[in-house]
Amino acid sequence: MKVLEIGRILKPQGIRGELKVQPFTDTAEDLAYYKEVWIGERGYRVLSFRTGGGAAYFGLRGVPDRNAAELLRGAVLSVPYEEKKPLPDGQYYVADLLGCEVQDESGARIGELTDVTQAATDIYTVRAGEREILFPAADGVVLRVDVEDKKVVVDRKRFSEVAV
Repeated sequence: MKVLEIGRILKPQGIRGELKVQPFTDTAEDLAYYKEVWIGERGYRVLSFRTGGGAAYFGLRGVPDRNAAELLRGAVLSVPYEEKKPLPDGQYYVADLLGCEVQDESGARIGELTDVTQAATDIYTVRAGEREILFPAADGVVLRVDVEDKKVVVDRKRFSEVAV
């Protein structure tokens, strides 16, 4: 089963088995969409959800107390990929971007997108042969993203100005 990782369990919260989770999404509120999450090979129904201080707090069926929650410290929460939350136009999951071919507007291949560093403006890492090229995914640099065809099209002039 292909999964989308949505967060990491930081620690138990309180004595009733609640889990404090560091979200892998833009905001902790994005995780409220999910009614079931997976930890490893096991699915857990979400009984309660809240946010605070940039973290998400989950109460899960099958995690009744602090001791059970402690055993999950450091584990990754995931969801089946086909059940991922739909995103607005112009937003993409990092998992969908990885492996995309980066090319300029004429179709010339630059390389393969291998990493995304999330920041105010995401930084894309492209593998071009033995080299790694980093560039900001800013307006004017990235012209088009097509995750279905696995292509990211950049403006060659702007790309050459900002790439390192």
